[in-house]
Amino acid sequence: MNEYITRVLNQLEKKYACEPEYLQAVREVLCSVEHLVEQHPEYEKLAILERMVEPERIISFRVPWVNDNGEVIVNRGFRVQFSSLIGPYKGGLRFHPTVNQSIMKFLGFEQIFKNALTGLPIGGGKGGSDFDPKGKSDSEIMRFCQSFMTELYRHIGHDVDVPAGDIGVGGREIGYLFGQYKRIRDAYEGGVLTGKSICYGGSLGRTEATGFGLVFFTREMLKTKGESFTGKTVTISGSGNVAIYACQKAQEYGANVVAMSDSNGCIYDKNGIDLSLVKQIKEVERGRIKDYLKKHPDAEYTERTSEDSPIWNIKTDIALPCATQNELTLNSAKKLVENGVLAVAEGANMPCTQEATDFFLEKGVLVGPAKAANAGGVATSAIEMSQNSMRYYYTFDEVIEKLDCIMVNIFNACKCNAEKYGCAGNYVAGANLAAFDKLAEAMKCQGIV
Repeated sequence: MNEYITRVLNQLEKKYACEPEYLQAVREVLCSVEHLVEQHPEYEKLAILERMVEPERIISFRVPWVNDNGEVIVNRGFRVQFSSLIGPYKGGLRFHPTVNQSIMKFLGFEQIFKNALTGLPIGGGKGGSDFDPKGKSDSEIMRFCQSFMTELYRHIGHDVDVPAGDIGVGGREIGYLFGQYKRIRDAYEGGVLTGKSICYGGSLGRTEATGFGLVFFTREMLKTKGESFTGKTVTISGSGNVAIYACQKAQEYGANVVAMSDSNGCIYDKNGIDLSLVKQIKEVERGRIKDYLKKHPDAEYTERTSEDSPIWNIKTDIALPCATQNELTLNSAKKLVENGVLAVAEGANMPCTQEATDFFLEKGVLVGPAKAANAGGVATSAIEMSQNSMRYYYTFDEVIEKLDCIMVNIFNACKCNAEKYGCAGNYVAGANLAAFDKLAEAMKCQGIV
């Protein structure tokens, strides 16, 4: 490997040995841009890599709140403002017990490249808390969100940092967060948060955007092989926002989506997933995917008993991992390949382990990397920001048309850069090369800052 890249990776591994997710994300990017770095010897003199991988700012704070029993609970809050090279920091908030600084940095690092690929003027950031919204009442979630925003508000703004939702942060949480921000600021600043409800400044199509965008990107990959979704079997891990709307669009394209999951296990319905029922269970009742069997007793449910999700044992043409990071291991990748999988596109952030990704590429499986394939959400968030600035709103069809165009452009950037640097068909490398090139140029233009 290139000496400069090797040195930077070694330094990071010594400095951040306790941050495995962050190191994994950095290693994956730097190892795939070797040819680009070698063509630009000035990168080393300008410390491009060292500056690219280090966040501009990390904010950590406590979040005290009172539960329904009157007990005081204290959680940790984070905001990693990773890069403002091409626009205000932009990236979601995640509320989940696994949240720590390593995960926030990995997500923020990924976000820089994802946002650069959209072609829109947005930088990269990420935030969240180890608060778990599962099992909490609406009142508890409101009190937590208000406490969280009471600290976060001083670090964000529509020209500074624009958070959105992620795992554990949906429309309900965004509403509570925005309400508290407006209360503190005593002003309506619609562009400070995205993923808002339509009734107070959100964008039509934002709810569907990440899942739809994932399918649009996958559609473009399939075209290179003369294939389409029509008649294909699809399995989708997760049953949250991304999974639900990926399922919807895949079904509209004529695919048979046969399996979805949550952290407890997966359902398999050979007749095709009843998406209206999944929406009822997950979006209304906030139940578990196992509840699907109450209405469809002929479907099968398999409990998850190890790190390998049982959903990847199901024979499928297209796999869409939409749950969480590192959910698809090398063991699962081998099972998918053995069963003849054609394409894997990442709806979650870094859901495939590095070993799984390498194995797919080695076996000729089409791989849509998260930073490209799931960029539809943040792209539509940027469209929401534009609408807030204009105080004018697009129709649903207008938003989806713009989203489709953005996803096609992202795919073409991945494809062209992969071909340019001698790795045709490797959209993982293509995505990294396209985004890195843009960011490095911006960094050179702006001087040592």
